[in-house]
Amino acid sequence: MKTRQFLGAAAIAALWGLGVPGPAAWAQDAANFPTRPIKIMLGFPPGGSTDSPMRVLAEDASKILKQPVVIENKPGAAGLMPAQLLHGAQPDGYTVGVIPANLFRLPYTGTMNWNPATDLRYVIGLTSFVYGIVVPAASPIKSMDDYVAYAKAHPGELTYATPGAYLAQHLAMEQIARIKNIQLSHVPYKGTAESLQAVVGAHVMSAAETSGWGPYVESGKLRLLVTFGEKRMGRFPDVPTLKEVGIDIPPPSAAWGLAVPKNTPPAVVAKLHDAFKQAMEQPGFRNALAQYYMEPVYMSPARYQQFAAESTQREKQMLDAIGFVREK
Repeated sequence: MKTRQFLGAAAIAALWGLGVPGPAAWAQDAANFPTRPIKIMLGFPPGGSTDSPMRVLAEDASKILKQPVVIENKPGAAGLMPAQLLHGAQPDGYTVGVIPANLFRLPYTGTMNWNPATDLRYVIGLTSFVYGIVVPAASPIKSMDDYVAYAKAHPGELTYATPGAYLAQHLAMEQIARIKNIQLSHVPYKGTAESLQAVVGAHVMSAAETSGWGPYVESGKLRLLVTFGEKRMGRFPDVPTLKEVGIDIPPPSAAWGLAVPKNTPPAVVAKLHDAFKQAMEQPGFRNALAQYYMEPVYMSPARYQQFAAESTQREKQMLDAIGFVREK
């Protein structure tokens, strides 16, 4: 065991001697950060409600930081690929990840050997997804009361699409089913685009989705029954919230923002935060979010770190309440 430890340390020392930066260099470089391009990993394909606003934000941030800020798409794993890659990245500030809220659920629904609440350094909260339930415009279901009534009259026949199992939409629907004592059939798809096409084409009877449904609702192809937030959406003021229709569950965690590896120097985190905060206050980011019916939702590094810890605990409580447990 001692030989292995010695060889490991020797190998690391050798790498540093060959010019691979180590902790001392990262701390020293913090004062001059950044001196080269910054990469932001995004766990979704190009286009859509996360990618498009992030590209606008990255462009504005690059002007502030005086270095290119490049978006690198890493789709898959329900948007969680960047978090997984970030956990093993160098803590120098040049590799940043977009973190969706479903990361805080992963310790209880998957297998991971690190803690998202403590093993990443959260830089800034940027915005929050909007969720809702939609049905085809031709559906006889015209309200949430109709939705529940149909499910009670036809146990297990009412289908709903989501962009994947264990995401916020799926778990919120499980909570609704438990509260209303109804049986629903979940149909997971690979992403929002597929999920919405399925409900537009009437391949499923409904969808619980992010606000990608907005254009379909405005064009008359879909009907929005209810939204999951604390208050009604300004774009759809006539659509009630879950609480208003008698389903009092905490709104699903929907916030997303930026994080870096755990040991990134505080000075680097501060510089990234300040630059992205200035960028998110520009009209470009707000306008890009508005295309997807979202608004800026700012969190400081300290508040975002606290949010990560609170969300990780809250997800466990919610999963325990509805009987979802991680498979051994």
